[in-house]
Amino acid sequence: MNSSGILKTLRRESNRDTALVPAASIAGRALVTVVAIMTFLASLTAGAAILISDASRGWQDEVAREMTIQIRPTVGRDLEADTAKAVELAQRMPGITAARAYTKAQSEELLQPWLGSGLDLSELPVPRLIVVALDQHERLDITVLRKALADVIPGTSIDDHRLWIERLAVMAKTVVFVAAVIFVLVLVAMVMAVAFATQGAMAGNREIIGILHFVGAADNYISRQFQRHFFRLGLRGGAIGGVLAIIAFLLSGTVAAWLRATPGGDQMEVMFGDFSLGPNIYAAIALIAAGIAIVTGFVSRVIVYRHLRGLS
Repeated sequence: MNSSGILKTLRRESNRDTALVPAASIAGRALVTVVAIMTFLASLTAGAAILISDASRGWQDEVAREMTIQIRPTVGRDLEADTAKAVELAQRMPGITAARAYTKAQSEELLQPWLGSGLDLSELPVPRLIVVALDQHERLDITVLRKALADVIPGTSIDDHRLWIERLAVMAKTVVFVAAVIFVLVLVAMVMAVAFATQGAMAGNREIIGILHFVGAADNYISRQFQRHFFRLGLRGGAIGGVLAIIAFLLSGTVAAWLRATPGGDQMEVMFGDFSLGPNIYAAIALIAAGIAIVTGFVSRVIVYRHLRGLS
């Protein structure tokens, strides 16, 4: 075959959607592993952020539904009578659905984690607590309640848990911010891995790329071949990493269910919830896997296209 026949053959092959990059290679399998690990880490990070954010909203809603009235012992006054009077006054206030006072035994039980058990607290000025349930449909005027209590019962104070709500909000925002930073770092590391893999694939096919470019093969054709190849690798790695992340969350939920009866398990459930995967977590993992596959193909296309432009 003469030179003109070779050129015609190359032009004909360049117009087909033939595989320019080998579908199966050691480098390709390595990239699938890297993408799977990155997808797994990104999915865990996003899922943990969603779990903590949802739990934080639950804490804030629960705390916002209640407030606490504290009755301090005062010399010359009957603490039990003052407590009963405060409960009656609170129940009459608009915006309050219920008010319940802790008994002396219950108040002492609350102090046991700090003071220990078996202590005689009868001589200590232990304040009495009243838990007030707030109406979600009618706003309570705390200033009016505070003034009404102060006029009738000296030594009272009201805790509307605003400080706790603000701290919970700050904590949730901090966790989401840290998760976003980790996600970005994982994405940058994955982009670098794809860039190195693309350059390695181009180096292994340098002669073919050079000949195709020389005979007039469109840059879009060559870059599209690389894009399709790396998109398939990214899709495969993303699917593996996403499935592994779902399995990890399901296993965490099972372990949390086993530990729920222990004090540590209760604290973990309060902090992270019950590790149940809602539709938002499944959607986030699916979007991460698909997004990583798209980014993998796009990065390879850009690198190849820029390389071909440099040959022109």
